[in-house]
Amino acid sequence: MNAYFKTRQAACFDRQTQLHQGLSSCDNLNYNLAFPTKYGTCEPMAQLLLPHSLHSLHMRRGAFIAQTDCPCHLALTKLYCGISAVSKDDGTFRVALAIYDTLYLRDFHDTDVVINDETGFDGLSDHLIDYLKSYERGNMAKFIGCGISSSVLDHSGLLCSRLWLELDIVPIVIPAPAETSHNGHWMEKPIDEQADSMARKSIMCFGPSTIPRLQVGWHGVVQVSLSGMAHMARLKDYEGICSREMWETMKLYSDRMRERNIKMAFFSASPQGGGVPIERHALIRFSSLLGLAITWQVPKPRRGVFGVTKTIKNILRGIEPNQGMESLDITLLIDWVTENAERYWLVEGGPLQSPEEGGADIVVIDDLEMIGLIPLAKAAAPDRPVLYCSHSEMRNDLIARTGTLENAVWDFVWDHTKHADAFLPHLSHPGVSPGFGAAREGRIFVTNFRLGLSMWDMGFYTHWYNSQCYKFHMTELRWPSRKFIFAIASFESAEELSMIFSYYEEFRCLISERNVNPPQLVICGNGSADDPDRKLIYEDARRELENDYRRFQRDISVMILGESDQVLNVLVRNSHVVLHLSSSEDDKFKVAQALHAGRPVITSPFGGNSVQIKDGVNGFIVQPGDKKAAAEHLINLFTDRRLHERISAAARTGMGDELTTVGNAAAWCFLGYQFAANPTFNCNGRLVTSLARDEAGKSYLSNDH
Repeated sequence: MNAYFKTRQAACFDRQTQLHQGLSSCDNLNYNLAFPTKYGTCEPMAQLLLPHSLHSLHMRRGAFIAQTDCPCHLALTKLYCGISAVSKDDGTFRVALAIYDTLYLRDFHDTDVVINDETGFDGLSDHLIDYLKSYERGNMAKFIGCGISSSVLDHSGLLCSRLWLELDIVPIVIPAPAETSHNGHWMEKPIDEQADSMARKSIMCFGPSTIPRLQVGWHGVVQVSLSGMAHMARLKDYEGICSREMWETMKLYSDRMRERNIKMAFFSASPQGGGVPIERHALIRFSSLLGLAITWQVPKPRRGVFGVTKTIKNILRGIEPNQGMESLDITLLIDWVTENAERYWLVEGGPLQSPEEGGADIVVIDDLEMIGLIPLAKAAAPDRPVLYCSHSEMRNDLIARTGTLENAVWDFVWDHTKHADAFLPHLSHPGVSPGFGAAREGRIFVTNFRLGLSMWDMGFYTHWYNSQCYKFHMTELRWPSRKFIFAIASFESAEELSMIFSYYEEFRCLISERNVNPPQLVICGNGSADDPDRKLIYEDARRELENDYRRFQRDISVMILGESDQVLNVLVRNSHVVLHLSSSEDDKFKVAQALHAGRPVITSPFGGNSVQIKDGVNGFIVQPGDKKAAAEHLINLFTDRRLHERISAAARTGMGDELTTVGNAAAWCFLGYQFAANPTFNCNGRLVTSLARDEAGKSYLSNDH
C-alpha cells in the first residue's frame, strides 16, 4: 500500500478512534455463530476481516441480533466500493478494493489472485464475491454500488452479473479518464488510487434513496442503466429465463433487425414510475446487449398534463364523475406534445425525421399522453409505420353509446390514433377497439419481475420499509413472526383502498372463529411520481383506517413506496397471499411479479387478470364487492397448507416465457422486422409472440398455454 493511500486512510479513520473506546461490554460477542436453522442453512457470521473494521456498539448489537433472530430487520450501513486490478509477470493479478460510505473512505483490501487458469476458473470474481459477502456480514453493511475499472472486465467476464445477481450490488463499469495534463496517465496510477477513484465515481451515480440517478440526454433519450455503464447481466443470463424455442425466436428476429440496421424509437410520457417505464427500461437494457438500434424518448414535463390524461383514462374506464368535455383542457396535452416534437424530435438528427434523413424506421407511441405525435410522425414520413401501444383500460360498451362523455373522449382519441398502422392494447382490453378492426390489432405481454434476493438483502429492504413506517407513524411489518397479506394498490382512487379495508374486516370476522394467528394486511404501491392526487388519496385512507377500522389499526400498514422496486419485490415474495382489486393498467405488472414469486393471487376479473389468473389453479377470481367470497378464499389459503402449496406451485411454474424480458423483446423485434419489410402487415388480433414463433417455425405446443 503506497503513501498516498496510507495518508487518506489515516485521515478517514482518525474520526473513528472514539468509537473503539468504552465498548468492552460487547467484546465477547461470537461472530462465528450460524443463523437459526429454522430459516435454513446459512453461513456463519464472518470474523471482522480487516484491521480497521468498524467496531461500533451499534454494529456489534446488530451482529448479535443477526445471530439470534435471523437478518430479517437489520439496520445495515450503506457502503460503496471500487475495484481495480493489474496483471503481474507471474500470471497472477494484483487486485485492489476501496470501500466508502457516502463521504469517507472506510477500508481497503489488496491481494494477488490467480484467474482463468487452464480449467477456466474465474478466481477474480470468486475472490471478490466471497470477500464482499463476508465483509457485509462481518461489518453489518450493505453494498449499494460498485465502480469497476474497465480493464477488470477483460479478465473477469462474470464479475458484473454476479455482483448484481448474487449480492444485489449495482456494478458500474467506469471507463478510464482521458489522458490530460491535469490528471496524468490513468494506467500509471497505482491500483489503490484507481480503486479509490472508482469508488468515489460510483457514489456520484446514486441519489439519496440509493437508486441510480435517472438521466435523460439530448433529444429526450432516456439513458438506461446509467448510459450503459451499469452492467447487470449478460446475454447468457437472459437465456436461462425462457425456453429454447423462445430464445431462438428472439435471436432470429433480432439478428434480422441488426443486419438491416432497422431503427426503432419508443415515445413515452415519463421515464420513471408505473409499469410502462419499468418495461421500457428492461427492453432497452436487453436490446443494447443485442446491439439493436432501439431508443426511448420522453418529453420535457409540464405542469397540469398528468391531470388531463388521468381524467381521460378514468373516463374511458367509466369511473370518472360526471363532467363535460369543456372541463378538459385537451389543447394543453396536444400543445405539450407538439412543442416537444418541434424542439427535439423533428429537428436535424431527431427520431421523427424521415428515415432517409436519419430518423427512426419504426415509431412506437406509448399510451394516451403521446397520441399527438402520431399525425406528426406520419406527416414527416407518410410511409413509415407508426404503432400505437395502449396500456389503458377502456369500456367498449360505454364508448359505443353516442352522446356519452366516454364516446366524446374516444372521438378525441380516435382523431389522433386512427393514423396508426397498428394498435397494440394490453391484454385486459376486451374485444376489438372501436375503429381499428381486428386486422390492425395485436397483443403483447409485458414484464416486470425481479430475481430472488438473499435473506441478508431482504433484511435490508425490510428494515427500510419499517423505518419509513416509523417516520410516517404507520404500523410496522412484523414478518416473519406474523404472516401478512400483501394488497397491491395504485393509489388512484380512495374507493379501491376502502374496498381492501372491507375485505380484510370480513376476513378477520370469519377467522376469529378459528384458532389462527391473524395475519397483517400490508397495502403498498409505487404510485405515479407525477400524480397530484396520490398523497390526498393516501391521507384519506389513513383517516378511514383511524376512524372506521380503528380496531385493526395495529394490523394494517399502508405505504406509498416511491422509487424502489426492490422493496416491492421483497414484500411480494414474503407475503402469504397477494390481493389485487385495482383495474389500473400498471398493476398487471405486479400481478405477474406475484405469480413469478409463487404467491397465490386473489383478484377481480378486470385489468387483464383473467388472462394471467386461472381461477382455482394459480389464484382466485372474485367479483368486485364480493367480500365474503374473497374472505373465504383467504381463510382457506391460511388454514389449508396443502391448498396453499398447490396454488403457489402452479403460480410459480405456470408462467409462460412470453412474460419474460426475452419474450417481450421477441415480440418487438418481430414487429420491427415485419413492419419495416411490409408497412401494411396485420397482426389480426393475435398475440404477437405467438405470431413470431409461428413465423420462426417454433409454434407453441397445446400445453404451453
